[in-house]
Amino acid sequence: MTAALDHRDLYRLPWTLPDNAIAWLEATMKCNLACEGCYRANVNQHKSLEQVGKDLDVFARYRNTDGISIAGGDPLTHPQIVDIVRMVAERGWKPILNTNGLALTEDLLRELKRAGLFGLTFHIDSKQHRPRWKNKTEQEHNALRLTYAEMVARVGGLTCSFNATIYQDTLDSVPDMVAWAQEHIDIVHVMVFICYREPAETSRFDYYVGGNKVDMAPLTYANTGQRIDISAHDVVAKIRERNPEFAPAAYLNGTEKPDSFKWLLSVRLGTRNRIYGYLGRKMVELAQVWNHLRTGRYLAYAPAAVSRHGKSLLLLWPFDRGLRRAFFRALLSPSLLFRRLYLQSIMIISPVEVLEDGRQNMCDGCPDMTVWDGQLAWSCRLEECIHFGQFTRTVPKGQVLSREASPELVALRNAQSATGRSA
Repeated sequence: MTAALDHRDLYRLPWTLPDNAIAWLEATMKCNLACEGCYRANVNQHKSLEQVGKDLDVFARYRNTDGISIAGGDPLTHPQIVDIVRMVAERGWKPILNTNGLALTEDLLRELKRAGLFGLTFHIDSKQHRPRWKNKTEQEHNALRLTYAEMVARVGGLTCSFNATIYQDTLDSVPDMVAWAQEHIDIVHVMVFICYREPAETSRFDYYVGGNKVDMAPLTYANTGQRIDISAHDVVAKIRERNPEFAPAAYLNGTEKPDSFKWLLSVRLGTRNRIYGYLGRKMVELAQVWNHLRTGRYLAYAPAAVSRHGKSLLLLWPFDRGLRRAFFRALLSPSLLFRRLYLQSIMIISPVEVLEDGRQNMCDGCPDMTVWDGQLAWSCRLEECIHFGQFTRTVPKGQVLSREASPELVALRNAQSATGRSA
């Protein structure tokens, strides 16, 4: 069962290649876990501060952005991670650590905050083979998530988000994770579900660089046998089994399918006990446009304190259909006068999918662009550049290869040319 979603009813997030809310800094290739869904090979190799600085120079030159996701590998394995956070903050960006949290201590978190850290996104799911957490369910992992959320809350002033990769056998756990996020809506600001993908579908396609066929086997986690067609529709349908009113408000489409949902955003207002409603498309549009008018940048992460001001947002109820529903429900709840109303985002991400004719449907206006050889590049496909020097082209098996450039490479080249540099 899939959910009925119409992109025309949602706000298309205005993010583009040169003007985006986020950029993706890969500070290291080293990780201290071996997640089943990881798209990056685990190599004991860190970027120097000089190399990090050059990557930041590329972002500054080609990408107008609000936040920098510091990733890897796991960035906390980098011996100079505090300096990297400081470098990002000193350039006027919001540093966001994307980490599994394994190496995090409260003392280190306080040091990172003093260096300018804005927030953290913890990747926690049941396929990470964590010490002492093997064979635990997603529901059991909620206890681990809470440990990190409470640590961030004790330090204070930081955004706290969680990612979980969704597999065929964990899809049914999504409503429980959504319920857990609501139970801790006062300290958990964002919950993200990432639909599992593989870097190569070698049963259906051949892969080429130029005119030469390449072997994708060296790429990490290829051909695991997992289902790779889980979509945002599936995740929304699963959430609605328990939360029928769950309502996305905004999206990013794919480069090849305008009605596909690569990033699907919902924002809900509620307490630990009740969700009063969801923001509609107009409120998300207002937040993005107002932030761009005020700061010159689209909004990636609001300060942690903003999440506590849901009642103030209700004053804008005449302008947004979703907000109106929450407003009138709040009027019928006198006890809310003495309680906070929190904002919490739920994001669903669907990485690259290969269409039947071989086109690769990427995220249009991808927020997770990183740097490769001085150029902007898709972070989820960076292993192709590392192994082959460039992105691959996908061709259905049995089809004669055309030597024309792949549509997705042409699109990326055109977009980069618009910023002043060709791919």
